[in-house]
Amino acid sequence: MAAPNVQQAVPFLGVTDITTSLAFYVDGLGFTMTSHWSPEGRIRWCWLQLGGAALMLQEYWRDGRPAGAPEGTLGQGVSICFMCADALAIYHAVTARGIQAAKPFVGNGAWDVALRDPDGYHLHFESPTDVPEDTVYSG
Repeated sequence: MAAPNVQQAVPFLGVTDITTSLAFYVDGLGFTMTSHWSPEGRIRWCWLQLGGAALMLQEYWRDGRPAGAPEGTLGQGVSICFMCADALAIYHAVTARGIQAAKPFVGNGAWDVALRDPDGYHLHFESPTDVPEDTVYSG
């Protein structure tokens, strides 16, 4: 049997202000920009990496300027789960950098650290645990 051809799924998020999004993802969450496209000297698309996870961001653009985002909240109904060795360490790191995150809780056998990016996309950093369901982190 041939080896699987598909090797990775990478969420591709449209954003309204890539400068704000990069501050959130790179400075706040610790992602590294590994590739980008910068026509006219302004980043319009980028590939971000954090450990073994990746995201692509692209700013909505029309008529030579940021524009053209769909109506409403971009992230409505979109959740991205990042599986981690220690989600609580992520919680401490990002909140120390000024990122607002919900209080971690245990759901489905995992610590869940939930937050939203500047465009409303739901992000969850999760790690397995044997702590009882519905426990809320007190640290």
